[in-house]
Amino acid sequence: MLNITQNKIDSILELALEGRLDTVTAPQLQAAIDEQFEDVTDVVMDLKDLAYISSAGLRVLLTVRKGLTGDLVLRNVDPSVLEVLEITGFVDILTIE
Repeated sequence: MLNITQNKIDSILELALEGRLDTVTAPQLQAAIDEQFEDVTDVVMDLKDLAYISSAGLRVLLTVRKGLTGDLVLRNVDPSVLEVLEITGFVDILTIE
């Protein structure tokens, strides 16, 4: 299960994710972003309550990053999720705060 809280301020889309980002929930995140993507230059995701990310979730992050003219920023990343981002090299292509 994945809960998504959204807030759009000008050209910045802020998302807070809670739960698991996996094969079942990745399409839910992609749809939520696609709904708001017009005029968005940057996406900020708060991942403090994201307990798990799978390759399907990583694919959504990569797709979002490629579609932005600005940046994809991940904040408050849970240690287990951060480990996956480090192992996969995503820490080198995303901004993690």
